[in-house]
Amino acid sequence: MAVFDIDDIVQSLQTVRQQWREVQKRSLEPGGRELPAREALAGIVGALKGALFPMRLGPPDLRQESENFYVGHALDFALQGLLAQARLELQFKARHQPRDDHAIETRASTAVRAFANTLPRIRSLLDTDILAAYQGDPAAGSVDEVLLCYPGILVMIHHRIAHELYRLDLPLLARIVAEIAHGETGIDIHPGARIGGGFFIDHGTGVVIGETTVIGDRVRIYQAVTLGAKRFPRDAEGHLEKGLARHPIVEDDVVIYAGATILGRVTLGQGAVIGGNVWLTHDVAPGSYITQALSQSGEAGARVHALQSEQVAP
Repeated sequence: MAVFDIDDIVQSLQTVRQQWREVQKRSLEPGGRELPAREALAGIVGALKGALFPMRLGPPDLRQESENFYVGHALDFALQGLLAQARLELQFKARHQPRDDHAIETRASTAVRAFANTLPRIRSLLDTDILAAYQGDPAAGSVDEVLLCYPGILVMIHHRIAHELYRLDLPLLARIVAEIAHGETGIDIHPGARIGGGFFIDHGTGVVIGETTVIGDRVRIYQAVTLGAKRFPRDAEGHLEKGLARHPIVEDDVVIYAGATILGRVTLGQGAVIGGNVWLTHDVAPGSYITQALSQSGEAGARVHALQSEQVAP
């Protein structure tokens, strides 16, 4: 049996942790976990999925006559757990300020109560996403298949939850919820992105949607689409400026085919169709059909070949 220098490694790791905490001005006092736990949030989101879709994503032995009892139990578990995680995030944010447990408890409770009140609206939005996937994919056999099997729906359940947490000033919780779905699906949607109803991501692998993206209703995109930023402005000290609107605006009824890359605060007009593998950094007029966008040497922009919507086959 091999012998390892466990004690030496433990002491070395302690030294490295101590150095990191001193540099980052973290607490050196004994205590519990300072940050929200990914494992706890995975359980919370699982319970929320069951509460939103009890007969599809709830327990396998659930019966309809027990549906409301189960939903109530799942919500109590999820919201109490979310409250505990919200406290941790808010405490961590305020770690360099005088501690005010009452203020943190009030903020956490208010945020989680507001989040709970959004759940019926989240369910209604998800219903439109599921219908869009079913109606937009000839391979979909039923809305139940879409809910149970499609990665684009799984990621939207997470995104609809994460976006409300982000909106309620719990960005770390929101990011963890989003990243759980990212890890499972390969679809990366920042929780800050605003996405309308009837949103359908077909296949999905490799899709990236940035923080300040705005997407309208009935938008459909395919795998490997990027809605990203073109540049990252810096302040006078050379630090990246946070929160600037830097991602695309996608208006209603737009279709974006596989591999397209749309960068910067550009607007894709209502009803536009963006072809596969297009690289786009300019606004697109409503109803346009973009088949190519080629970079021009020495120019910051791109050349776009566009056909009017009436020339697009239905």
